[in-house]
Amino acid sequence: MELWDPDAIDLVEPGFIQFNQDRSGQFGFIAVRGWMDCQEATRDGRACVEFTWEGSDEGDQVSGRGWATLTDEGMLDGRIFFHLGDDSGFHAVPDKVQPAAKRSPQRRR
Repeated sequence: MELWDPDAIDLVEPGFIQFNQDRSGQFGFIAVRGWMDCQEATRDGRACVEFTWEGSDEGDQVSGRGWATLTDEGMLDGRIFFHLGDDSGFHAVPDKVQPAAKRSPQRRR
């Protein structure tokens, strides 16, 4: 994120943004947690998602809007806005989760 210190992003939990097939989503960074209402759109000739969001920041109710677009490299670039407050660009990389079939078997104790 361009506005906040990279070390702060993972303060409470690892920073993330997640989009669901039902046009909802969520994100978290520093002490901010948000839930999104998403819409498909176009920005600078590229497909993107625009969203409104509401959530909490250190227990205070917050809301805003944002957008994100998938880069040619499979990364996510976007911007998040707080209503009547800060805004920041962000860059996200996909979480590399192994498929269940390739995970190490768990040992039983």
